[in-house]
Amino acid sequence: MTREELLARISIDPNVCFGKPCIRGHRLWVSLILDFLASGMTIQEILREYPGLEEADVYACLAYGAEMARERYVDIPLEAEA
Repeated sequence: MTREELLARISIDPNVCFGKPCIRGHRLWVSLILDFLASGMTIQEILREYPGLEEADVYACLAYGAEMARERYVDIPLEAEA
């Protein structure tokens, strides 16, 4: 999966979770998944805890975190208001 395909799995909507980056279709913050990984959880443990997620969602969080660590702007369009 390409970086662009992974980042497409992340959404930012000012009306969902205070506009924090989330896994698209879920109300799970990217930072929460990164915190789980940083605390030693494995991807398989995260997927067991959140069965609606896919492995690519976790990799998408890592890709987003990597982009933010580069201190450059990541173009993820805001969700359209319903």
